[in-house]
Amino acid sequence: MSEIKVDRVVDARGSHCPGPLMELIKTIRNAKIGEVIAVYSTDSGSKTDIPRWVEKAGHQLIGVYEREGYTEFIVKKVK
Repeated sequence: MSEIKVDRVVDARGSHCPGPLMELIKTIRNAKIGEVIAVYSTDSGSKTDIPRWVEKAGHQLIGVYEREGYTEFIVKKVK
């Protein structure tokens, strides 16, 4: 598998729901179509909130990865 090129990183570790999702939404609004955003979150609610919002908003969830102490979400702005 080729390495995913991330254009922006949102480090929301330590932020509680809905903080990580709100940071993602703000970043997506300012991103260009095609940009890839990584969100780092320690909030367990993000595991349902972020994928649900990404699908509803029409973007692409490239992956969700469990890292040491946090979850990384990779999202591509589609529209």
